[in-house]
Amino acid sequence: MDSTLRALNRFGLGARRNERRSLSDPRNWLKAQLDGGPPTLRAPEGASPGEIGDALRGLRMQGQGNDLDRREARKRIVALGTTEVRAALTERATSERPFVERLVAFWSNHLCVSLGAKVIVAPLAGSYERDVIRPHVLGRFEDMLMASAKHPAMLVYLDNFQSIGPSSPGARAGQRANGGQRRGLNENYARELLELHTLGVNGGYVQQDVQELAKVLTGWTVSGIGGPADRMAQRTSQNRTQRRAQGQASRPQTGGPAAFAFQALLHEPGSKTVLGERYGEAGVEEGEKAIRALCRHPSTARFVATKLVTHFVADEPPAAAVDRVAKAFSSSGGDLKIVARALVDEPEAWRDDVRKFRTPQDWLVAVMRAFSIQDVRQNAPQLLRQLRQPFWSPQSPKGYGDALQEWADPDSLLNRGELARTISKLPGVERSDPRFLQELIDVPSTDPVHALLADNSIPAPERIALAIAGPAFQWR
Repeated sequence: MDSTLRALNRFGLGARRNERRSLSDPRNWLKAQLDGGPPTLRAPEGASPGEIGDALRGLRMQGQGNDLDRREARKRIVALGTTEVRAALTERATSERPFVERLVAFWSNHLCVSLGAKVIVAPLAGSYERDVIRPHVLGRFEDMLMASAKHPAMLVYLDNFQSIGPSSPGARAGQRANGGQRRGLNENYARELLELHTLGVNGGYVQQDVQELAKVLTGWTVSGIGGPADRMAQRTSQNRTQRRAQGQASRPQTGGPAAFAFQALLHEPGSKTVLGERYGEAGVEEGEKAIRALCRHPSTARFVATKLVTHFVADEPPAAAVDRVAKAFSSSGGDLKIVARALVDEPEAWRDDVRKFRTPQDWLVAVMRAFSIQDVRQNAPQLLRQLRQPFWSPQSPKGYGDALQEWADPDSLLNRGELARTISKLPGVERSDPRFLQELIDVPSTDPVHALLADNSIPAPERIALAIAGPAFQWR
């Protein structure tokens, strides 16, 4: 095992040409990346908060328009999603702090949203990673989780923006307006908050805790997209002024960004008990207190540590490594910079006999970094779909897995091989000397890839395609 390549490929996002020679102390190189402040990323052109809000309102109102309006609304959403994917992929491919970018990707997947599940999430997913994950990836876990809980992408993805307290004034008003049918509690976000974001499925909660937490989080909704918060606010305004007709009062807002809103009229009244802790009626503060308590629960430290060790060490996480990372999480109060340092110091991560298979996104980014490809083409989202791992599109709230068995099937490897042929013919790639790839992969000198890359009887593009699609380049 080459420790420099382990730092570049396992902790980073893929070694670049000549980079291996420039690192004299790989572990300190990794730790130095943690001291540069949060990894900010500017919103790409056309993806300002106001423009995202306009796209969302256009999407939700498309049913009121004609076919042309519907097509244009969808087209705008697709274009915005493509712009966001290209910006995020470019940052990973060109970053001088690849360890930090890997942490961004990890936490974005841990607290995932999915534009594949709901088209309304599509214009929000890039903003979610940019505004929730990046500012807190080197900060406190509970601050990241709080930002996640209040971001429109998460509120929409897991339906909390439509959750209404069964005994709330809003539920009673809705029952009158809907002919006696009462809309009520949605438990989706509360369940995933416990099972996937904090405690884990065996973390000590029961169904009653899910229900009570869902009640705590009623009223946490989204303004600016014509949802329950807007309708309730407009209904309140109508009752107050008595000047607007019912049809006008039910229209969504016409401007401004989509944003978190706490709507007290939708909040379940009374006290609630979650994991034995009683929360008195206190509006939005109930949810804030409950989320912070979940972050500080001992089960959360162990669950998060297990996922981190699985990602950075091995598919079967060593118990001792999980213990040490969990201790770093607990003792620091969930300081993610300290946790990241603990991962670098973890001896299990530097063993010769442990390997991690590259997911499709990891593989593509590693190829881009190897050949200094900085021009992320318009078809990048389609390429990632071809590889079965498009950005921000896991099939479930569990996020993408990163174990060997999930990505090493024949179809997946065939897709990489086909794409490798295409990449090898790009202008900046086909003229490369394939032999430089030998310094980017951590395999013994007896591995056949070395002979392949040095064989001048094989055209250079073919050697490149065979190397980046072959076994040696699939591991990090």
